[in-house]
Amino acid sequence: MNIKKLLAPYPLPLIPSFSLLFVRLIMGSAFILHGLPKIQAPFNWMGPDAAIPGFLLFLAAVSEFFGGIGLILGFLTPLVSLGLICTMGFATYFHAVINGDPFVGQGASYELALVYLGLSVMFLIIGPGMHSVDRAIFKK
Repeated sequence: MNIKKLLAPYPLPLIPSFSLLFVRLIMGSAFILHGLPKIQAPFNWMGPDAAIPGFLLFLAAVSEFFGGIGLILGFLTPLVSLGLICTMGFATYFHAVINGDPFVGQGASYELALVYLGLSVMFLIIGPGMHSVDRAIFKK
């Protein structure tokens, strides 16, 4: 299977494509804002006593910041989604299993990480829609 076929977005009608654009803009903006402080100290944004290796912190920072930009543009959406799936999967595991946080709560919870994980899976499967850079590059 060639790369172009893997990266080409699934053809969708106008209204669903606008819905995906709306979600991409919101989610991409949120990831940029979450990733901005992390990308400024990519290997130690959790502090010097973090139990997570610096390389994984770096991958999370890159995934969130540049993944947010990629989502907004709809650029390389399958790759961006895969990075966000890994990051949000780990964040969900970290909060739910390691920290024992509740699904929904007043303080720390894994609700938001799980929502972002689900949306990232959706973008991996469905793609960015017709209003995207991917569509302009890989259109059929």
